[in-house]
Amino acid sequence: MFEIKRYTSDLKSDWDSFIQKSKNGTFLLLRDYMDYHSDRFDDSSFLFYKKNRLEAVIPGNIKDKTFFSHQGLTYGGLIQSTKLSTIDVLTIFTILNQNLQDIGIERVVYKPIPLIYHQIPAQEDIYALFKLNAVKIGCNISSTIFQDNKIRFNELRRRGVKKSSNTGVTIVESNQFDTFWLILNQNLENKYNKKAVHSLDEINALKDTFPNNIKLYTALKDNETIAGVVLYLTESVVHVQYIAANEHGKSLGALDYLFNHLINDNLFTIKIFDFGQSTEDMGKYLNENLIFQKEGFGGRGIIYEVYEYFIN
Repeated sequence: MFEIKRYTSDLKSDWDSFIQKSKNGTFLLLRDYMDYHSDRFDDSSFLFYKKNRLEAVIPGNIKDKTFFSHQGLTYGGLIQSTKLSTIDVLTIFTILNQNLQDIGIERVVYKPIPLIYHQIPAQEDIYALFKLNAVKIGCNISSTIFQDNKIRFNELRRRGVKKSSNTGVTIVESNQFDTFWLILNQNLENKYNKKAVHSLDEINALKDTFPNNIKLYTALKDNETIAGVVLYLTESVVHVQYIAANEHGKSLGALDYLFNHLINDNLFTIKIFDFGQSTEDMGKYLNENLIFQKEGFGGRGIIYEVYEYFIN
C-alpha cells in the first residue's frame, strides 16, 4: 500500500511542505536546515507515499552499514501525517527495513522526536520499535518548563536576578552573533576544549534562512555584551540551543536576569521552554553543575531517547 522513495533534491518541495503540515515536524527537519552540513553525512532520507499522497518521511544517513535517523540532528525518526494509523506505521517500518536490508544495512540507530515537540501525539514509532525488539541505548535528560504550570526560581537564581537588575544590566534581541560566539567558544574551549557545533558562518546562514525560528538575546552592561542565549523557536517549544556569559556577566548574574526575562516576562506565546540536554555519552555522563543551573530556573526532566535494532 505504501511506496518508498529515497530523498533526492528534486523532492525538496514535497519534503518541506509535508514537514510544515505534519503532526510532529519542526523547522530542524526542513531541508534548508538539514542540508547545511550535507558535506559531513551521506544523506539517506526516505519518503513514504500512499495512493500518491505523501504520508511520512524519515531523515537519515548511512555509515558503516548502519542507518541513523539522523547523526546531524538532535532528534529525527518518523515524521507523520495526521492520517497515519498504528498499523500504517508498522507497515512503513517493515517497508523501510526491507529496503535497508536490500542495500546492505544491518543496524538502525533511531532518535525519536520527543513528545514535547508533537502537535498531535505521534508515538506510534515507539510501539513499532518495541515490536522490532529495539533496545534503548541512549537516555539524555533535558530540563523543561511548562509555562502554564511553572516552578519558581530557586533562591540562588533569584539573587542573581536581583543583582543584575540593581546593576543596570539590560536585555536586547540581537543579531550580533559574532560577539556572542567569541564568548561562547571561549567558554567551551576553557571548560571542555571544544567549540560550538555550529561555526559562526553556519549560524549566521541559518539565522538568515530561519529568521523567525532562530533568535539571539543578549545581556548588556554599559553597551558591552556580557551574556547571551540562542533560542530555537518551534510551534510548541522554545529551545535553548546555546548559553554563555563572560566573567563580568557571571559576576553580575546576567544569565539569571536574562532567563527571568525569557521565561517570566511573557515574551512568547509558546507553552514549553526547554533548556536542552545536560548529558553526554548517550546519557551515561550527567553534567551536574549544568543541570543544577537549569533546575534552579524551574526546569524538570524530559527525556531524549536513542534506540537501536538489527535487521534480520
